[in-house]
Amino acid sequence: MFELKTRFRGFLPVAVDVETGGFNAQTDALLELAACIVELDEDGLLQPGELISRHVKPFEGSNIERAALEFNGIKPDHPLRMAVDEGDALREIFQPIRQRLRDTGCKRAILIGHNPSFDLAFLNAAVDRCNYKRNPFHPFSSFDTATLGGLAYGQTVLARACQAAGMAWDTDEAHSARYDTLQTARLFCTIVNRWSELGGLDPSTLAKS
Repeated sequence: MFELKTRFRGFLPVAVDVETGGFNAQTDALLELAACIVELDEDGLLQPGELISRHVKPFEGSNIERAALEFNGIKPDHPLRMAVDEGDALREIFQPIRQRLRDTGCKRAILIGHNPSFDLAFLNAAVDRCNYKRNPFHPFSSFDTATLGGLAYGQTVLARACQAAGMAWDTDEAHSARYDTLQTARLFCTIVNRWSELGGLDPSTLAKS
């Protein structure tokens, strides 16, 4: 048996997904942000934990591509969207992550994403715009479920990798940050747990590292 703080060299895995107004993290709006903290159960298996998500107001002067909205179905000006400013969204999502870092003894959060360079770029850009000083995430390291899905199931598309792993997939819910984050966390946990069950990791080696 191992502790979460030793499983990934002091990192706390946190799945993250963003929905945006385009592909350029510096100019295009961040519209949705979600995070799911990965936990370790009493049997030593990973499982999705607390899920936090926020609708985000486009930052001043940001660009929003029509094609992006057609893809993710977001209506930025919808009165029931209950969006918050970027700084508030970051604080409300980072606070429980920082608390979990303290609880587990992990040193820093590490982002789990499906092609995570995209999500991490938008996250880091928002942090920079808001001059946020307490970002719990490593600035460039990440875990990629597209790579892990390709390794484990021969599938690099999130929906197909999840289905290959025996998970349900709801196409109506897909492309919301909250749903995609939870599915990414589930996929990550499934692959890592399966690897451990196959004898791919000796917990005794972690205690020495």
